[in-house]
Amino acid sequence: MSQRSARRRDLRLLPVAAVTWAGAGAAILLPGSAVWIAGGLWAASVGAIALAGAVARRHRSAAPPTGGRRPITALALAAVALAFAGAAASHVAAAEPERSSLAALEISGGRALTIDADVVGKIETSATGFRFDAVLRRATIGAQVHEVSAPVLVRVSERPVGLDLGSQIRATATAFPADPGDRAVLVVTASALEARPPHGILAGAAALRAGLIRSADGLPPPGAGLIAGLAVGDTSALDDELDAQMKASSLSHLTAVSGANCALVVGIAYALSALCGARRGIRVATGLATLMGFVVLVSPEPSVVRAATMAAVAMLGLLLGRIGAGVSVLSVSVCVLLILDPWLAASLGFALSAVATGSLLLFAGPLAAGLTKWMPAPVALAVSVPLAAQLACGPLLILIEPTVPLLGVLANLIAGPAAPAATVVGLLACLALPIPVLASGLAAVAWLPASWIAATASTAAGVKGASLGWLEGFPGLVVLALTGAAIGIVIAAPAGRPRRAAAALCAAVVIVTVAAAPVRLLLDRARVPAEWSIAACDVGQGDAVLVRDGGQTMLIDTGPDAAALSACLDRFAVARIDVLVLTHFDLDHRGGADALNGRVALVLHGPAATPEDDAVVEQLRAGGARTQQVSAGQGGTLGECRWGVLWPRPRDPVYPSGNDASVTLRVTGCRVPDALFLGDLSGAAQRSLASTGAIARGVRVVKVAHHGSADQDSELYRSLDASVALVTVGENTYGHPRSEILDLLSDEGAAIARTDSGGDVAVWESEGALRVWRSRGDDAG
Repeated sequence: MSQRSARRRDLRLLPVAAVTWAGAGAAILLPGSAVWIAGGLWAASVGAIALAGAVARRHRSAAPPTGGRRPITALALAAVALAFAGAAASHVAAAEPERSSLAALEISGGRALTIDADVVGKIETSATGFRFDAVLRRATIGAQVHEVSAPVLVRVSERPVGLDLGSQIRATATAFPADPGDRAVLVVTASALEARPPHGILAGAAALRAGLIRSADGLPPPGAGLIAGLAVGDTSALDDELDAQMKASSLSHLTAVSGANCALVVGIAYALSALCGARRGIRVATGLATLMGFVVLVSPEPSVVRAATMAAVAMLGLLLGRIGAGVSVLSVSVCVLLILDPWLAASLGFALSAVATGSLLLFAGPLAAGLTKWMPAPVALAVSVPLAAQLACGPLLILIEPTVPLLGVLANLIAGPAAPAATVVGLLACLALPIPVLASGLAAVAWLPASWIAATASTAAGVKGASLGWLEGFPGLVVLALTGAAIGIVIAAPAGRPRRAAAALCAAVVIVTVAAAPVRLLLDRARVPAEWSIAACDVGQGDAVLVRDGGQTMLIDTGPDAAALSACLDRFAVARIDVLVLTHFDLDHRGGADALNGRVALVLHGPAATPEDDAVVEQLRAGGARTQQVSAGQGGTLGECRWGVLWPRPRDPVYPSGNDASVTLRVTGCRVPDALFLGDLSGAAQRSLASTGAIARGVRVVKVAHHGSADQDSELYRSLDASVALVTVGENTYGHPRSEILDLLSDEGAAIARTDSGGDVAVWESEGALRVWRSRGDDAG
């Protein structure tokens, strides 16, 4: 069989995987119709089998034969694809009754419930604390006890002792239904949580992971924080700054346990078995056993099990002598995983994993061959791997962040060789923990490649112009996909008309992209009303609010991302910040501080609770800013305005730091409409603030607390009687803004301006009336 024929046979299962994916996606997005979707798919599969049988009988009776067996093969593949899609949809249909009963519980309005659940995912940090996946066993609402079994997403502000994968938890919480297509049925916010530590093998694995982090504690940062992430996927020791740099330089995949990690571990076990003279079956069995142990060690959460399943199917292909059929192995892996877990169909992580693997199998070779025209073959092969992955995955990543990392390929090329060394040595350090001296020595060795990767990420992220702004959403995905295809054709295709057309397309994209940024900035500035006094920046899930009077500007919080904040400041033509207020130090309120170095005169901030908080303030001080911690009773001027701090109380033992110690400001006495900025205060802190008597009636603009969460004091908002309510919010998994607060504000007659739907929002007073402008909407008047 020719190589081209073999490649064509390998691709036959791609449509099967695509149909399975589509069937699973339709079922999870329309769970109420999952039974009908499954039934239709099964019926269509049976119909395809019957049609294939009829074609086969006609083929056998034809004299002479009417042609090859291609129609029969196509119908057989269609029957298999429809059956796999039906199996995935049937899984959804079988789970739907219990999922629906849980979603229908009386939990609206922030009603409290008690849950008992088992933790099935690793504990991840978030902007407001920690989050993890769990399987609910029992929900108690008032006197009613509901015995259920369904997945939920749990969020908690503090991590209690004993909370880890495999723990059993009991929590007092509020909850709301998750979005359609999510694996979790409910999103649960715990106000109090107790955890029973994991036991058995999961407890041992958790102890090993924690021990590896302790072994790296004494090593210099930031490389020390990367060791556990590279070895076992535990990023709890990774600081926020390095995490952002890893993402900006396209290196964050190195700290996620992926198919590459699984393949590395399995490959080492397989090679060692081969050196010992074991037969192929023994080698494969050893590799699979090692893989199972690795999964338990790094935590058997869905993403790890997904990567391990792909590696296991690859091992099966090796046992059958078909390891070369890589695309077929990938397609079978995708089908198996979607049948076992149909909710993966809506997982961007799953899509990235599949696309990255497929790109390496299909495109790395042709790209390497094309690159040899400009560089030696070994270098071309090394470049082709990250290039294929970036060209294929880039369009999907646009859905997360509309930027293109221009140095991603180079960063992966530089950091890539260090990743296997850090993974292997880090794993050995983890397994050597019973011998502390050996474990510490191995951790020190792993620190070297980890520091190399950290330095690469820091350097790449720090290069000016290292990322390129791009179109948002589906249009951005399509344009970048076409651009990536054109780049691939230019590199891999022989000289001719297709290559010239692709080169012309690439040139056009470059010209438009280079010219678009300044032109778009000019257009954006032209659209911004010149009279604005208050502006809420669209920076995603976070706060960044500008106040301007008399040629001076105040910025209240920085949002989560420096690039988003810089873009907003450019749109509103703000070059310098006279007063920066950091209400508190959660990432979604101070993450964009890097955009302000050297641009701030005075920094006002709330209580700092950690060394990381102090580092943010010190960085701004190093850029020339004066810094001052503030509390209730302090104030100052901005142009002709007076600003006053209403909260927190000095050295408050009840609310020492965090959301409930948010700096709360009121701005009055000038052309700026009287405004109150509530930070992330919870309902309890709002009631405490109101009890001080510091809030007087007459506020015209209120920045709604905590992105419109349900935890609000309704009496406070009723007493304010504000005309405009700013809700600073972006895409999130918290259900912000909640319907309860939106309904309350509407009932009070406030015009609601949301940054997630309206984009940038500007407010000013004209002829005694407030004007509201939205960058993605009409003037609300």
